Amino acid sequence: VQLQASGGGLVPAGGSLRLSCAASGNFDSIDAMGWYRQAPGKEREMVATIGSTGSTNYADSVKDRFTISRDNAKNSVYLQMNRLKPEDTAVYYCNCKVIKTYGHSDISTFGSWGQGTLVTVSS
Repeated sequence: VQLQASGGGLVPAGGSLRLSCAASGNFDSIDAMGWYRQAPGKEREMVATIGSTGSTNYADSVKDRFTISRDNAKNSVYLQMNRLKPEDTAVYYCNCKVIKTYGHSDISTFGSWGQGTLVTVSS
């Protein structure tokens, strides 16, 4: 499964950005989708996830500022980021859990991380 994230850029603190990510490859459906980020010198962390039914989960640091959504027809996930802070600066990655049916069995796998998209928030 290939994932292409886009929409990053340089914004001042308090600004907004909308990230997009499309999944492609050989699968029958997508279960959960999510956004992750990795700041310089830090571990990759979860930012937000969205399940197949639309249930969402956010890191405490982005609650009430970021909104995750998905478009199942386009195999895409989005991240609306408002009131950005300098500490939001990171490379943002998307990933998803896809399902492929083989006969009577459903096999789930995660996509490749891809290049990510850089978000830089200036103070």
